[in-house]
Amino acid sequence: MAHGTTPHFHNTEGLARIAVGSKEFQCVGALPPFDHPHIYLDMGKDSEVVCPYCSTLFVYDAALAVGTSNPLSAIFHADAA
Repeated sequence: MAHGTTPHFHNTEGLARIAVGSKEFQCVGALPPFDHPHIYLDMGKDSEVVCPYCSTLFVYDAALAVGTSNPLSAIFHADAA
């Protein structure tokens, strides 16, 4: 994406579902060092997608801002090294 960054989400808390404000994003599984390969997911015309690595159900919520989630704790912030 030339005009922005792809949001990243994680499920360290082991939640059954995470609502997200983006239909295209990356799932990292749990927080490092327990993450899985950072996989790009695209819902397309659907409103939900399951990560094939960690089985997290991500559900699109148009009321959320792009790049945010419910809960907010599912947003992955890479440490600047």
